[in-house]
Amino acid sequence: MRRMHSIGAVALAMISASGLACAGSQADWETITIVDGVYQFRYEGHYNFFFVTSEGVVAFDPLSVEAAAVYAEEIQRLAPGSPLLAIVYSHSHDDHATGAAVLTAALGDAPIIAHANAVAPILEAGDPNLPPPGITFTDRMTLHFGGRTLDLHYLGKSHTDNMLVALLRQDKIAFAVDFVTNGTTPYRDLYAHEFPDFFDTLAAVQELDYETMLFAHDRPGNRQSIDDQIVYYDALRDAVGQALAEGKSEDEAAATVRLPQYESWGRYEEYFPLNVRGMYRWLASQS
Repeated sequence: MRRMHSIGAVALAMISASGLACAGSQADWETITIVDGVYQFRYEGHYNFFFVTSEGVVAFDPLSVEAAAVYAEEIQRLAPGSPLLAIVYSHSHDDHATGAAVLTAALGDAPIIAHANAVAPILEAGDPNLPPPGITFTDRMTLHFGGRTLDLHYLGKSHTDNMLVALLRQDKIAFAVDFVTNGTTPYRDLYAHEFPDFFDTLAAVQELDYETMLFAHDRPGNRQSIDDQIVYYDALRDAVGQALAEGKSEDEAAATVRLPQYESWGRYEEYFPLNVRGMYRWLASQS
């Protein structure tokens, strides 16, 4: 079932910016200008993004109570007096969705939007700092804010069964969280990756009409960043599958499987053996 939601219709002139600019920063956080009116906020190792229109501000992923306090200040600094129009959760995990009440306390009440499958785990967690969404969708939601069109896509299971991918249509800017990286080895033992659906979801990202990709734990990238991820997972699956076919144990696979072409990726030495273990466990469970 598809639910559509539309807010506003006031035009906003947009000025494209070449490259990235740091709008504000301290040691533990920074705000990066992606294009005029579109910003990515980093708090320690987590990124989100927000965009400004003539009607107000839409903010993604408060991250945490502590992060949301700084996030709200940055929104106020860059969009003084602008009301908060909506908060969007990329998914239900608390390291991305916590802190909405801090934003609304500072910027005013606003609806929380997420995929329908995010409601149950959030309610089950019972965290007062992670309120459930009031507006949900199952397939795709399109929203209009001051001349900017935001498409929220559910592409399938990936890092959860409630991960959405956002697309600012006119800006051709996408935002995908946790199940994609930009030149960084995937997290540890592929925690919470929903195989085999994950592979189809990753491929489906490339069906979206975007040019810039914003990540949750990396600096911005582009379509090539996702193509590289697709090739990486194919290579990882093939290499670990070969180790299984040779009768190697998980420990033996972790010790011997290498993909030297990815040694330049961030945290390769730390995470790659764990990636092997995660892939090994999934492949072994299929035999």
